[in-house]
Amino acid sequence: MGAGSWGTVFGQVLCDAGTPAVLCGRRPDLARAINERQENPGYLPGIALTPALRAVTEPAAALDGADLVVFAVPSQTLRDNLERWAPLIPPGAHLVSLIKGIELGTTKRMSEVIHDALGAPFERISVISGPNLAREIAQRQYSAAVVACPDEGAAQRLQKACHTRYFRPYTNTDVIGCELGGAVKNVIALAVGMAVAMGFGDNTQALLMTRGLAEIARLGTALGAQPQTLAGLAGLGDLVATCMSPLSRNRTFGENLGRGLSVDEASSTNGQIAEGVKSSESVLALARAHGVEMPITEVMTAVMHEGLPVSEAATLLASRSAKPEWYGSER
Repeated sequence: MGAGSWGTVFGQVLCDAGTPAVLCGRRPDLARAINERQENPGYLPGIALTPALRAVTEPAAALDGADLVVFAVPSQTLRDNLERWAPLIPPGAHLVSLIKGIELGTTKRMSEVIHDALGAPFERISVISGPNLAREIAQRQYSAAVVACPDEGAAQRLQKACHTRYFRPYTNTDVIGCELGGAVKNVIALAVGMAVAMGFGDNTQALLMTRGLAEIARLGTALGAQPQTLAGLAGLGDLVATCMSPLSRNRTFGENLGRGLSVDEASSTNGQIAEGVKSSESVLALARAHGVEMPITEVMTAVMHEGLPVSEAATLLASRSAKPEWYGSER
């Protein structure tokens, strides 16, 4: 459900794994292109998709008889979409989130939004996270992800459904850690992109990523995530890929800010949604609700939503008082 870049690619992964998949999107022109030319020109121009993947624009057609329903829409639209799709989702279908964000207002993770909107037990809800840059996976380059669900058997079944020669899913029962790693790394990638465009080098990028991981760890610990999850693919792996790759929408958005574009100008230039822009507010609200200090997230939220000049962001971070390397994450 969602024909953007990652939704399209995951549909192809399912087909390649022998799991028949139907892609549901809003735009008839994209559905026609996928069905007739095996291409999604709006999100993955020039990439040949598998002929096995077909696309529709009617949710009822996509959901009819589905035993696996995968959500790949922007985080802040998920709840409204779920309310429309709820009568069409087959009872007992396993529900999967590919979405990396925190809901504004409620500060809920995507699996919690699915639980709220559909009344489904958490054992029927999985999340998939990790270093998943869509264009590379569309080209069938080697990649891996984490399939997380409280029900280990359900995670293993989903693992089998999307395991291909190039896409290797690992199972985990730590849904909290996987979702937090996926949401917060987008905010850190904005900061890294901004630093790159401002002329800062590898040391600064390493600093932001490492201290960003410390922020993820502090928040994750406060919410009950497992430290090993945040040191794995859904934490460190996703953080590195998103912060370092020019394919990353969040890093690219940050670079545009660092070049002097306003948030509105960067939004129009990017063409696709950078989840970290909106999620920065909800991540910071979640951190404050649990008494967790997240200085990079705080500064990036101020840049995105409070008019803090980019030139002042680095000064604010550099002027923080000296501290031990690890603090605030004791269990």
